[in-house]
Amino acid sequence: MMEEKIKLNNKTNLLEMESYNYKVQDIPEPELFRQFFQYTEIPKVAFNFRTSPYGMPENIYITDSTFRDGQQSREPYTTKQIVEIFKMLSKLSGPNGIIRQTEFFTYSDRAKASIRACQELGLEFPQITTWIRAKKEDFKVVKEMGVKETGILTSCSDYHIFYKLNMTRQQAMDHYLSVVYDAFEAGITPRCHLEDITRADFYGFVVPFVRAIQEMANQAGMPAKIRVCDTMGYGVPYPGVSLPRSVAGIVYGLQEYAGVPSECLEWHGHNDFYKAVSNAATAWLYGCSAVNCTLFGIGERTGNIPLEAMVFEYAQLKGTLNGMDTTVITDLARYYDENIGYTLPVQTPFAGENFNVTRAGIHADGLLKNEEIYNIFDTEKFLKRPPLVSINQNSGAAGIAMWINGRYGLKDDKAVTKDSKLVLFVKKWIDSEYEAGRVAVIGGDEIEKKIQEFITEN
Repeated sequence: MMEEKIKLNNKTNLLEMESYNYKVQDIPEPELFRQFFQYTEIPKVAFNFRTSPYGMPENIYITDSTFRDGQQSREPYTTKQIVEIFKMLSKLSGPNGIIRQTEFFTYSDRAKASIRACQELGLEFPQITTWIRAKKEDFKVVKEMGVKETGILTSCSDYHIFYKLNMTRQQAMDHYLSVVYDAFEAGITPRCHLEDITRADFYGFVVPFVRAIQEMANQAGMPAKIRVCDTMGYGVPYPGVSLPRSVAGIVYGLQEYAGVPSECLEWHGHNDFYKAVSNAATAWLYGCSAVNCTLFGIGERTGNIPLEAMVFEYAQLKGTLNGMDTTVITDLARYYDENIGYTLPVQTPFAGENFNVTRAGIHADGLLKNEEIYNIFDTEKFLKRPPLVSINQNSGAAGIAMWINGRYGLKDDKAVTKDSKLVLFVKKWIDSEYEAGRVAVIGGDEIEKKIQEFITEN
């Protein structure tokens, strides 16, 4: 019988039983967790009521995959576009490097040119990293680019190991570790992407595999990053959820059973079940130091974790923006619209055209009296976008007054009210339009024309 050891946990300062040394369970048939994932049914969320303790690291970061995962669902960016976006990411990141890294493909001459162009800017953050498949020939390219860290695809569910790679678990593990070894040999930090971890056998493959990576890292005297990839968006943030879907269980387990320090853990999620942001925040809370995002969540299928969302999630959890310049989010949205030809859905939080625009007259009345009533925070300060109203048959006099004040920058004693003659003049015209059968919203140029008409007549 194996003797169980007791050790002092430096985080809790309590004596704990040493973790069981898990071995790869090299089973002949894949474990597909059909109790959760019956393909002809909606995936199930099961609870075992085992909860993990919070353990948010002192320093948490955002990493970016706009130029890698973010390009897998759209036309590739040009080198010029990448350089401009990279510069704006650096400004958004701020002097403390909260947006710590961004990753690039390396497979084409254009991708390599983009990396070199960004390297030549000499910016400290975000740090440039790459992504490769677990193949030795891919690793040669990483060496040529002179980067200090690279992602390596290390798919960990049996769906991938058995059906995509046509390997056994032990064969897959040996193959992955050989490429990780090459990274250490070259003095480059490997970042192992545990693809599809929310459908993986956590104790039968993930833990022994990651422990082997950690042992290799200790021997090399270098860190090894572990990216926790919720590839299909199956992760669930609720306490007490069973593995493999528990975000808390995965993050805590990788620290407790696989020995990964929090500063080497990174969460990468998708939004298939609308949980990308809540799962990412949960990963932070339970010990991931970094969450991996793309600008505006642009990515494969339903997209990735929106980077701008995690900027504001960071501020809410830490109580500070820590130097990040959030006004750049508006600059980025405009750049995408005007230079890339990608217009965000108008309701996109923080960045869409209508995210702080109200149409209801009663809401506009509240905004006119005090914008805190219906605006999430000072959007003019943080995003260079004051609250606005859209004019239709429901806007009322308050909405019209709000629109005029916003368009012309009228404040304090110069601002019009819902009882102003100008406002009532414009409202009378708008009411007549909808009474005549109009259904479209009123355009800004139309309102400006009526304002000029009022000025001329008065």
